[in-house]
Amino acid sequence: MSQGRRPQTTSRLAPRRRPGESATARLRVLFLINEAEPLVKVGGLADVGGSLPAALREIGLDVRLALPLHPTLRPLVKGERPSAALPISGARGPQTASIYTRRLGRVPLWLIDGPPLREADHIYHTRPEEDAGKLVFASIAALRHAAHCGWVPQVVHAHDWHTAAALHWMRSEASSVSPLSASAGVLTIHNLPYLGQNAGAALREYGLPPPGEPDGPAIGPDTPYAYVPEWARDALLALGIASAERIVAVSPTYAREILTPEYGSGLHGLLQARADGLTGILNGLDVRLWDPSRDSRLAARFDATRIDRRARNTAALRVGFGLDGHGERPLAGIVSRLDRQKGLDYALPALEGWLAAEGQLVVLAAGDPELQRAYVELGERHPGQVGVRIGYDPELAARIYAGAHLLVMPSRYEPCGLSQMIAMRYGCLPLVRSAGGLKDTVRDAERPGGTGFVFDAATPEALAQALARAMSLFAQPRRWRLLQLRGMKKEFGWANSARRYKQVYQQAVRARARSARLTQEAR
Repeated sequence: MSQGRRPQTTSRLAPRRRPGESATARLRVLFLINEAEPLVKVGGLADVGGSLPAALREIGLDVRLALPLHPTLRPLVKGERPSAALPISGARGPQTASIYTRRLGRVPLWLIDGPPLREADHIYHTRPEEDAGKLVFASIAALRHAAHCGWVPQVVHAHDWHTAAALHWMRSEASSVSPLSASAGVLTIHNLPYLGQNAGAALREYGLPPPGEPDGPAIGPDTPYAYVPEWARDALLALGIASAERIVAVSPTYAREILTPEYGSGLHGLLQARADGLTGILNGLDVRLWDPSRDSRLAARFDATRIDRRARNTAALRVGFGLDGHGERPLAGIVSRLDRQKGLDYALPALEGWLAAEGQLVVLAAGDPELQRAYVELGERHPGQVGVRIGYDPELAARIYAGAHLLVMPSRYEPCGLSQMIAMRYGCLPLVRSAGGLKDTVRDAERPGGTGFVFDAATPEALAQALARAMSLFAQPRRWRLLQLRGMKKEFGWANSARRYKQVYQQAVRARARSARLTQEAR
């Protein structure tokens, strides 16, 4: 990305059309997300932001990606004049939004800047209300820029609470004179418990009072906000759910789970009311990045036809973690955040049983300080059998996927999960709890077409039984190899997910047109 050239104009960002394809044939999608690899990555959201827009363009959609100009991205635009500058109305007067245009691969990219973003020194703060102002500002600025440059999306696709305010704005009085009031809204829920609560001040600042307030949207029985709980009226994700034409959860099982009190984070009633517009689409995997036949991070590259070479990675992993080098002992791996969601608290007693049965364990994780101490102490109690690294190292993660025999993922809930997909691609059998995307991607070894080990209850006993089954099957090399090969051949790329999203976009466009027609007839 050159910093010295004159910035591209928006018109030059128009993608090339395929032969015989008209401009109107391409569905226009504005893709709003807070992270996109390789530009900015904190968690799995970045994998989606970096891969899905490109996959959508591959199937013919006209996608533009909008990102806030986070502190880590400022060097990209240093000394450069923005492509556009727009006033954004605020309670304390207008604020200028600056838009810088780039490309992320073949995807046109808008970097959104302005006073609230320049004041931020972190991508995420501890409390969502600390980030709400800059994210509401960035969401509105992206919409305003689309209208300003004459590229009006048919679909605005928002992700999680960070960009959900865009959908709320599209259904508000503030957008009534904007051409985007006719655009359809799609919201993808990546992790429902993160609601973006206490955003009322940010909403009021930009002319979007929460529902039920004197100048805010009505909350009568026939309004979109009728099922939003009173406590959630200033939660950005709840407002996005109420405003979107279509809602996507990142796996089919998670789409069903969030309709229940156990997984619905208090919004299960709202989601049940929107169930007709809710679907589940699995996230994909960047199969060019996660390819054991080309991965330079490994001690030995391999594929399904050269799987015997994988043993070199196991040997190197043992050396790297200081483990005893016995090839006949099964080696389990954990690559994760350390928190309650991931189930790594109740996993500790079950892992003691695995170690008592002569299994080995390597851990790459960080998070809850108490859990960090517990895993460090586990390693100290079992020298030569357990290796622990606190932190996250993508190169070491790849070596664990390529060298461990088993990946342990006992999550209490897991909207989608990518680690189990990577593990299978690298010949590492996933051992997972039957939740969310884990249930949708891993088939138990005792079922036809098995690719790993699945257990139901989030208890040490259930996990211990699954680990014992894995230990028993490891002693049967031919059966173990069959499971490895099945997993390595599974298709986890983005192409199928992109096609599913295209269908959802088309449904959303039709739903918005019906809604607009009914509104017009009512007048």
